[in-house]
Amino acid sequence: MRVTVFGASGLLGQALMREWKDDDVAGLSSSDADIRDSEQVERAIRRTRPDWVVLSAAYTDVDGCESNPDLAYAVNRDGAAKVACAAKTIGARLVFLSSDYVFDGRKSTPYEIDDPRNPQSVYGKTKAEAELKLLDIDPDVCIVRTSWLFGTGGKCFPDTILKLAASRPTLKVVNDQRGSPTYAEDLAQAIIQLSRRSASGIFHATNAGDCSWFEFAQQIVQSAGLATKVEPVSSQEMARPAPRPAYSVLSPSRLGSLGIEMPSWRDALARYMKVRTALAHV
Repeated sequence: MRVTVFGASGLLGQALMREWKDDDVAGLSSSDADIRDSEQVERAIRRTRPDWVVLSAAYTDVDGCESNPDLAYAVNRDGAAKVACAAKTIGARLVFLSSDYVFDGRKSTPYEIDDPRNPQSVYGKTKAEAELKLLDIDPDVCIVRTSWLFGTGGKCFPDTILKLAASRPTLKVVNDQRGSPTYAEDLAQAIIQLSRRSASGIFHATNAGDCSWFEFAQQIVQSAGLATKVEPVSSQEMARPAPRPAYSVLSPSRLGSLGIEMPSWRDALARYMKVRTALAHV
């Protein structure tokens, strides 16, 4: 199987390139192909001739999307449509990475794949509109929604917490937003399995279990053996430009129906910490 990964320099893209064995995988960064440019996308698709395209390239700065909506839509919605059209011209299948931000966060039980989209932020709107566009372009598209992504090789919540904890006695972290942390390596494995099963439709793929950002930060600090105190605060006290879902736990039931299960977020964090420590000593 031939695979082309757009966004190969991001957290998930790097993990896909590391984890995807026994297939011919081409990784493209934004310098190789800007997904806002149809000609660059089509040229990349023609050159690599994939059976599957994985689109992990995106503008993921949630607050940045609020202040740069034109860029957010150009990349996350219109760029995704250009990749989908190019893939369709050669008969390639597409995996599109979407987000828990397509939901409004008002539920108190895990979101199912067919729950109504009601995004509250620009970022969420770009992802929700992209989903609809891609389903129209290719009804067999595989849409994978995920949340709270972390991993090595770039900026993520655990990395930020560890860097702050190394120099501060106390950290304040919001305790009224709940979701499921997702390790890039585990998400990559789920995507690989979905591709090999020729999956289509919408799937939710996160590590098992859920927590608040405060609980996540506590576990990170504890795992590192640091004495930094983590204190809970409200989202209102830590106001950000873009609204965040208060509850965005995603139900894995459809993923599980294919026999694909992801480890707990605590297990994933322990593995991330080991890799991060090993890389620090290289």
